[in-house]
Amino acid sequence: MPQMEFADYAPQLIWLAITFITLYVLMSRIALPRIADVLEQRQLRLSNDLEQASALRDEATKALEAYEATMAEARSQAHAIAMETRDKIAAEAEKRRAAFDAELEAQTAKEEERIQKAIAEVESNVRDVAIATAQAAGAKLLGEDLPADALGRAVDSQMEQRA
Repeated sequence: MPQMEFADYAPQLIWLAITFITLYVLMSRIALPRIADVLEQRQLRLSNDLEQASALRDEATKALEAYEATMAEARSQAHAIAMETRDKIAAEAEKRRAAFDAELEAQTAKEEERIQKAIAEVESNVRDVAIATAQAAGAKLLGEDLPADALGRAVDSQMEQRA
């Protein structure tokens, strides 16, 4: 093997040094600066992307806040409309109830008046019937006609006691 011969060590070491120095110079002057540029570009792109993401996040936060403010305003308006509608419906219902109450009161007064007339008529008829019954009973029991004015006073006093 030629690598093992001692006489060939010096030229091999020289070629090793020349190759090492050449590769070192090529790497330090050409390859490593290019790699450093690529890494620097990558770092710049990452930092730009992070800044852009931060700006987009801030925009999204502002948009969310605007959305929430709009929704709160819409809820407030909907609540106000609902309250206004409820008040209108309540006022209309109160108006209808008042009209119904007035109509019912008028009908009640009319019916009470009719009942009072009927009661007066019945009382008048009861008085007349009581007097006629008393005359008929007196005529059958006593065999003579009793005076109508005396029977009327007796019936009136009995009716006053019952009232």
